[in-house]
Amino acid sequence: MPAATETVQQAAVADFRYTPPPAAATARRILVKPNLGYPVGPPVTVGMPVLKAVLTGLRQVNPSAEILIVEGVCSPVPLSEIADRLGVRSLLDEGMQLLDADQLPQAEYPNRLPSPTRFASLWAPRLLAEVDCRITVGTLKQTSLQSSPLISASLKNLYGLLPRDRYKARSSHSRGQLHRPSVPLVLRDVWGCIGHLFDGAVVDGSWRYISPDWKPDRAKAGQWLGQVIWGEDPIAVDRQACRVAQFEEPEYLQTLAQWRQNLLTCPPS
Repeated sequence: MPAATETVQQAAVADFRYTPPPAAATARRILVKPNLGYPVGPPVTVGMPVLKAVLTGLRQVNPSAEILIVEGVCSPVPLSEIADRLGVRSLLDEGMQLLDADQLPQAEYPNRLPSPTRFASLWAPRLLAEVDCRITVGTLKQTSLQSSPLISASLKNLYGLLPRDRYKARSSHSRGQLHRPSVPLVLRDVWGCIGHLFDGAVVDGSWRYISPDWKPDRAKAGQWLGQVIWGEDPIAVDRQACRVAQFEEPEYLQTLAQWRQNLLTCPPS
């Protein structure tokens, strides 16, 4: 588990200059997981100015690293087409590559939490364990699932790394099994299995975006916030993003913050 600090930084979108975590400076391979799951631009997916700043910051501290942009979509539209629509390819240099998470070899990641909610392990790209640095770049959204608000930021963004063919339910385009018993509860398992591996997190808080239902690509544009929040600990970053947007902080973030501290204080033997 990365020994991330809870220090969180915040800047206006126009002034955002990404400060990568220390692991990025010496990494041979860096995995960046941006929220690009839908063929729709901001605020549904991460804005290109924010993603560009992240990639620029990584390249400045490490000119020779291989940077792998990995996403698994939740749409009938393939990642390659989404990338073309959103302008992702224009941001990539010769050492950067766009990869579809659903097409990568998978590995099983055990849950490090003392009391898993549902999943004792989760499957995700084997690449997660093979790179030297991992960054999640989420967008700030609130949807409604089972009449309860759900915050999407850097941690919920990791759903896109979990293979649809294994976690699909009624729709082959989504990961319906990860909605039971509830997304907030399953997010604990997501962090316990793969979230703790991440060295850094960024939340595009350009908008305070609220969807009336569970479909984040259906709402109208929200209220402009114009902020980016980032740091080494996804949990701390997401908590700060909630404060910036004046969203009620989800209970699972508070619980994970305590569990994370316990794991760091008493690591497994």
